Amino acid sequence: MSVPVSQMYTVAHYALSQHLRGVKRYPLVMMLEPLFRCNLECAGCGKIQYPDHILNRRLTPEQCLAAADECGAPIVSIPGGEPLIHPEMPAIVEGLVRRKKYVYLCTNAILLERKLQDYTPSKYLTFSIHMDGLKEEHDHAVCRDGVYDVAVKAIKAALAKGFRVTTNTTLFNDAAPARVRRFFDEMMELGVEGMMISPGYSYEKAPDQHSFLSRERTHSLFAQLLAQRKRSWQFNQSPLFLEFLMGKREYECTPWGNPTYNIFGWQRPCYLLQDGYVSTFRELMEETEWERYGSGRHEQCRDCMVHCGYEASAVKDTFSSWGGFFGTVRATLFPNAV
Repeated sequence: MSVPVSQMYTVAHYALSQHLRGVKRYPLVMMLEPLFRCNLECAGCGKIQYPDHILNRRLTPEQCLAAADECGAPIVSIPGGEPLIHPEMPAIVEGLVRRKKYVYLCTNAILLERKLQDYTPSKYLTFSIHMDGLKEEHDHAVCRDGVYDVAVKAIKAALAKGFRVTTNTTLFNDAAPARVRRFFDEMMELGVEGMMISPGYSYEKAPDQHSFLSRERTHSLFAQLLAQRKRSWQFNQSPLFLEFLMGKREYECTPWGNPTYNIFGWQRPCYLLQDGYVSTFRELMEETEWERYGSGRHEQCRDCMVHCGYEASAVKDTFSSWGGFFGTVRATLFPNAV
């Protein structure tokens, strides 16, 4: 099982409670970006093109914890930038864990091995390691040789110390299905808890504008990747979201499902698209014109099928309809069934 029972129960209880209370829009995963600075410059990244005076800014632990309290989501994902650069990241994580938030600390793992001593293993803390494929593909994606080997060494060290470890993988239009399936084997052989996969978002600021996937290509690629799925492969995400990527389901985007807080405030409308900022979570939820966003309604959403927009849609489907619930059970127990 790729997610601990306690985490599944917490998310299920939270989502069901929102549904039974008639809450139309609720956050599932808070995206917390305490800084934008990174120690890599990946060609497909649209987060690090700010000038130095922006890259030098960081959220304080107090700001991070206040935002998590205000949001109320049961899961907090910490991307960046590279969060392990932040000198107060251990205090941020400790405060979130004390609040019983399930924290996914997303890192390229370059600093992980020597930073492990600053953290305590907990069921609430997962190191989510950025791995974009086998050694050749990963080092190409992050534009630096040797990073794959560093990350693998750090994964082994984290697992040896008892930490929860998952991987997160972004795929582009040059992904070769057979190579990616070998990559799944290698990650599971390392002993990671599960894997997260998603197509890349077509950031306007990304240096490489030619590698993003169209919707049709995403369906084709993920159908090949996930056909005849091996029992050993564990995915740390909704099985219905995986079926969505394979073209077996249609969902509308849920941009409020993964609200984003960073040095500018709460980002409208989502983690990927920057259309202004507001100072409070209430303003974000109540004053954003949500109907403007999603595939078919906004040009920059046209090909987006990224997890932070659609995983919440899949989770909502699971807990708001019997069809979604039994579909989740079937996809979990029999992932290769039609």
